Amino acid sequence: MPTSQAAAPVHHPVRHRLARRPVAPLLVQAGIWSGAAGVLVLWWRNTSSVVGPADWLTGAGRITGLLAGYACAVLLLLMARVPFLDHRIGTDRLVRWHALGGRCTISLILAHTLLIIWGYSLSSHTDVISQTSTLVLHYPDLLKGTAGFLLFVATAVLSARAARRRMSYETWHYLHFATYAAVFLAFGHQLSDGADFAGDGPARIAWYSLYLGVAALVAWYRFAVPVRRGLRHRLRVVAVHREAPDVFSVHLTGRHLEELGAEPGQFFRWRFLAQGLWWAANPYSLSAPPHPRHLRITVKNAGGHSAALARLTPGTRVWAEGPYGSFTANRGTGPRVLLVAGGIGITPLRPLFETVPGQVTLVYRARRPEDLALRDELEHIAAGRGAVIHYVVGDGSPGGVQPLSAAALSALVPDLAAHDAYICGPDGMTRAAVSALRQAGVPAWRIHHESFAF
Repeated sequence: MPTSQAAAPVHHPVRHRLARRPVAPLLVQAGIWSGAAGVLVLWWRNTSSVVGPADWLTGAGRITGLLAGYACAVLLLLMARVPFLDHRIGTDRLVRWHALGGRCTISLILAHTLLIIWGYSLSSHTDVISQTSTLVLHYPDLLKGTAGFLLFVATAVLSARAARRRMSYETWHYLHFATYAAVFLAFGHQLSDGADFAGDGPARIAWYSLYLGVAALVAWYRFAVPVRRGLRHRLRVVAVHREAPDVFSVHLTGRHLEELGAEPGQFFRWRFLAQGLWWAANPYSLSAPPHPRHLRITVKNAGGHSAALARLTPGTRVWAEGPYGSFTANRGTGPRVLLVAGGIGITPLRPLFETVPGQVTLVYRARRPEDLALRDELEHIAAGRGAVIHYVVGDGSPGGVQPLSAAALSALVPDLAAHDAYICGPDGMTRAAVSALRQAGVPAWRIHHESFAF
């Protein structure tokens, strides 16, 4: 049953941007497609003619190989954790692009391999088995390229949804590092055997620049920056407090934390230097606005890594990678904001509830009243800023109305279509809330959500 709490309004001077669609994702996509077009131009420039089936197959193999090589660099760039991309586009959107691009890249790699073998076998009048043996054993760097190909295929299999369900986040994360080895092993044969690079100095320079530039970004943002920040900020656990059944907060302190530039709604990947935890860096959102001396995360016990956090002792050293994500007040476009939380999804919304400007309404979905984590804090914030909270507890609303349907949300939030909506919760709830908001007339570009599913 939904319940509500409102407080006397407190007026805050607020300035808002004009409503507009985000342009950064479109610009980045345009840049990626422009690079792919440049790759096709490279093939066109180095191809004088295409005559007969063998040439057609070999030409298609060259095109798919060039596009696969370019796509590998793009995939690494998307996951390099470059702050501009992460903060302007959002971590979960980058992950979705990476997953889609990964499937396309594997398809291109498979097509390149089959087309080249087939085309070369027609040119040399041999069978595909003999031609494969000749290519792998006698062409420069193709033995290493074959090893890279096998690693790519293995990574693709492990990334399939059915396989991911059977492994932990930590295992999947470390197995995914095999793609770095695959790219390294496959890179050499692109220049050694690629007809489009033979004798074309500018093309070779451009290809080296692309890969070395991406490698530098990966080395800096994924490895050097976390180490530097770990030494600089010296984060430690101060205390662990229970917030609700199977939900607890980890309080941390450190030095110069304002230099992290964290914003409410963002998350870090936390590495706790304790037995059984030091090897994993898991994503958890800040559950309170960042402070120059203190940070806080709130975690639900879901087994494994999250369960172990409840047993952390004061003084445990912590390395934090981030901040990440674009789930911040900067995405807002107007003076009315709706926050929709489901269960532990309240964690990134709680600091936004305190800090996001404008007229704020929170809809908090939970199975039982005791599952409403951080409730006292939320009600204190609501009283201080004149915000409204609707608790939606149980299986549904009176009359059989689904608790997060378009009708239910419209009844709870007047003028719903004029709100910016921030959603965080289980995947099923998030999909239902997004669908309901769209049915209620909220534009897609005003609905903001980030998923931590892997």
